[in-house]
Amino acid sequence: MTENDFLIAWGLYAVAALGCLLVWMRMTRWMWRWLREPLRVLMAVVLFTPTIIDPVKEQFAPAVAITVMDLLLKVGNNVLRAVSDLVMYSIIALGLYLVFALIRWPIERSINERKARNEAAKAAAAAADAQLDEQPFGHAGDDRYGRAPLPSNPQRSRVEPRL
Repeated sequence: MTENDFLIAWGLYAVAALGCLLVWMRMTRWMWRWLREPLRVLMAVVLFTPTIIDPVKEQFAPAVAITVMDLLLKVGNNVLRAVSDLVMYSIIALGLYLVFALIRWPIERSINERKARNEAAKAAAAAADAQLDEQPFGHAGDDRYGRAPLPSNPQRSRVEPRL
């Protein structure tokens, strides 16, 4: 197998693995978020982890393919190396995901609290507006002719004449 053929095979595998990952994301869409995301990370690790097959030529192959072929066909002795690569990359990926989730968690909590406060403020403002609209003959501070009371500091305010 020439270098070009090897690169073409890796390219075809990468496209197929990306398609499988997209199908996996579609299949796990209904799950709870804290279960869905680690499963997606694990599937990405399983699909995209390489393992060395020939140390002399430094050729790599997908670890899952090497594991399946060696176990089913009993052809080579690369099973332990491929499984150890899968486990190592899984631990690294899940550790990075855990750090990401721990950083994201307090940020999302503060955003949700801010949204709740804004909703409560909007609800209180809507209730106050509704209460003012319920009074049939003007607002509570108006006199009997519907005029608003004068401000407490008349030097700074502008008074317009009423007709």
